Amino acid sequence: MLTPKPLLECLTEIEAAEFLPGDMHAQLGTFAQPHTRLDPSDITADEWNSRLHEINPEILVSCWKTPALPTALPPALKYVCYFAGSVKNLVSRKQIEDGLLVTNWGHSISRTVAEGALLHVLSCLRRTPHWAVQMHVHGAWKNRTSQTASLFGRRVGVRGYGRVARAFIELLRPFKCDIGVLAPDMNLERARADGVRSIDSIDVLMSENEVVVELAPLIDATRRSITEAHLRLLRPGSVFVNVGRGATVDEDALERVAREGNIFVGLDVFSQEPLPADSGFRGLNNVSLSPHLAGPTSDRRRDAGEHGLNNIAAYLNGGDLTGLITPGVYDQST
Repeated sequence: MLTPKPLLECLTEIEAAEFLPGDMHAQLGTFAQPHTRLDPSDITADEWNSRLHEINPEILVSCWKTPALPTALPPALKYVCYFAGSVKNLVSRKQIEDGLLVTNWGHSISRTVAEGALLHVLSCLRRTPHWAVQMHVHGAWKNRTSQTASLFGRRVGVRGYGRVARAFIELLRPFKCDIGVLAPDMNLERARADGVRSIDSIDVLMSENEVVVELAPLIDATRRSITEAHLRLLRPGSVFVNVGRGATVDEDALERVAREGNIFVGLDVFSQEPLPADSGFRGLNNVSLSPHLAGPTSDRRRDAGEHGLNNIAAYLNGGDLTGLITPGVYDQST
């Protein structure tokens, strides 16, 4: 039986409606005794610090608009349930090192990020960026030289084998693609068991696949690890999509290669976000862009909310938390 704990819900009305729609918000109330709600929309840092210590919750439910925690935490605070992704704007590494439990949306958004990757792949193959501009702006129509491509039967390479990569591979199954994976934990035995090819280098990833999807985590070993030399191994007409981390790719090199017009590029993540208005990627009709929106979509933010509710229940019941932010995970976050 769960024992309710003092809980502070620091969400805007929009965040609460999207992450905890319908009866989900009422469920949150059953976890708390007392349950205090605070809208962070217009609160100052001093007001936040004062209110946080006054309420002194054991559990803090937070999201994008929740202000950063002060250096000196209220004495009762033990667990921060963050409904979104990176927690770097909310908590410090030292606070986690000192024992503060923090979770984020974990793998609850994997399938929607994978869906975003699939969107970019299909958009590139069908030349959607080109036709969107040509038809909306220039009144264009196809002619007998117009070219598009299908995903069916394509040779696809995926870098990374985390939850998003595996969800993406499942989305590819109906397309009967020949799928290869480059990842440290991928070997021939696991590849055979999972019905994929094992790829042993970025050179092979780029040169032997018609579609390449970048989903590697951002660590020192992967930072800017896809170089111009690698990108130039892509054959004409190939597709390169990144919905993982922008900084795993040399973006200046990617822009140069994309500007030549021989490959098609889909990007949801960038080293600098928001993407600068004068970015060279903007305006290229062979580049599909989205502003870090691969997942979760607004209507599926409830998946992250459900994950958060499950974590709060686990915390109250002495169970294991999922999506736990350790110092190592913190360091890999954007």
